[in-house]
Amino acid sequence: MPLYRDFTDSTARILVWEFDEREPLDPRILLEDEMREKFASLHPKRQVEVLMVRRMLKKLCPNDKILYRENGEPYLASGKAEISVSHSFPFAALAVSTKRIGIDLERIKPKIERIRHKFILHEDAFIDDENAAEYLTIIWSVKESLYKLHHSKYWSLKKNYEVMPFMPVAEMSIDCRVYDENFSDDFTAKVYRFADYCFAVTSPRSASKRCSILRCSSTTP
Repeated sequence: MPLYRDFTDSTARILVWEFDEREPLDPRILLEDEMREKFASLHPKRQVEVLMVRRMLKKLCPNDKILYRENGEPYLASGKAEISVSHSFPFAALAVSTKRIGIDLERIKPKIERIRHKFILHEDAFIDDENAAEYLTIIWSVKESLYKLHHSKYWSLKKNYEVMPFMPVAEMSIDCRVYDENFSDDFTAKVYRFADYCFAVTSPRSASKRCSILRCSSTTP
């Protein structure tokens, strides 16, 4: 079974799946009826990513299904837990949580430096230009996970999202926030480096102080 990593903690089940062409991913079994029309129009790699996410959901919550709101945000049909989804072929990730959560999976590529000006503001003060691609990808991943989590009108990753200073290591806890001139919502991102990827798991800071057990109906451990 091509489960690559399990990042489960006290409030969330978090899985990263790696594609293996030998592993059956049958859309007739895995795909929701509501998704079939859209699925048929997707690029083959995107289809595989969608099916990998459903394969993980079958492992965690076998009787549930993923639906989408009008803004494209995924949610569980049962409403029993919060979810977040990310993929960057050949990997896909799924988080099923008792608390609000945002995840983002990114491959580290030098070409991200081309869009640095679009999402970097305060972070310029601590980015090491000799390792710019790594810093920028981690910052992008944290901000993307924040965007999925915050559900607000704030869409500018440059003006309304800030990542605090960090040093890239295999596992990091990075403070971050969504803000404007009137407020600041604070979060913590756990960021993991593996292969040439980074994976951000972001939640409100208070969530880390609570301990609860995630239960889906008829879930297998």
